[in-house]
Amino acid sequence: MSTTSTAISRELIYQVAYETNKRAAIVVPQDGLAAFGEAWERESKPLAHFILGQILENAKLAVADARPMCGDTGLPRYYVKLGNEARIDGGVVALERALRQAVADITQDIQLRSNRVHPLTRRNPGNNTGVFAPNIDYSFEPGGDWIDIIAVHKGGLFGTDYRMLFPADGTDGIKRFLLDNMAEFARRGLSCPPVVVGVGLGGTKDQAVTLSKEAACLRLIGDRHPDSEVAALEEELRHLANQTGFGVMGVGGDTTALDVHVEIAYTHTGGLPIAISQFCTAYRRSVARVFPSGEVEFREDPQWFTPYYRREGIE
Repeated sequence: MSTTSTAISRELIYQVAYETNKRAAIVVPQDGLAAFGEAWERESKPLAHFILGQILENAKLAVADARPMCGDTGLPRYYVKLGNEARIDGGVVALERALRQAVADITQDIQLRSNRVHPLTRRNPGNNTGVFAPNIDYSFEPGGDWIDIIAVHKGGLFGTDYRMLFPADGTDGIKRFLLDNMAEFARRGLSCPPVVVGVGLGGTKDQAVTLSKEAACLRLIGDRHPDSEVAALEEELRHLANQTGFGVMGVGGDTTALDVHVEIAYTHTGGLPIAISQFCTAYRRSVARVFPSGEVEFREDPQWFTPYYRREGIE
């Protein structure tokens, strides 16, 4: 790509950030709809089958009424992927200001619940912005003069946990932690299955937690990791999660996890950090690519975990 490409305007970034946030709140992505539909078709427990049917009906009504598909609209956040040649009018500071403004405006316009408060005083500005809010995470890609804006509405309370394992714990330790995580939140009514489970394995503690959330939110249901050993672990953990029998909303059923995605990072030789994040029934995500020409391309696949993002070795 040319390094002299036209700068992308702050106003266009604002418009796309606003629209992706709106779509994330209202429209269940196609991979989520397909997974819920498949779970409904194979569900053998009458109550679970009924609830899954209502989830699908609710998804239709949300679009028809242009209203958020869940009463708890979670914590709106953005993932931004920048092509290496992308230029922004006003720079990255302008981009961040546009994203913050979009969150504040969409909170009022479609009545997102204002969930962001000061952790001590509980002061609520009423627009889901504040110190380090909304979250904005970045990745970069060689070439390309575009910007990907991914809006995710992720609950900020329960379903995420971390544990430091030892290398000798191996896959049995990973399985045990998965079961502990799912049981802890499902039995206490603090999880809304069926969920997409993201597992961050390795790296440092903060890397493991970050990867677990990205794995849960930024991969399509049914996607498999390119490393065959990791992909096999994903399948094994998905099967194990569904053997728990917690089912939709914990009422008992055949589907507790729609999928399990594992992401890895090379780690310290003496440890095996692991984190788990659950992306609940309110499966909310929207993706758009912004080009300097002014063209905007909405798509289903976040394409966050590219070969470059997962790169290994020295280039």
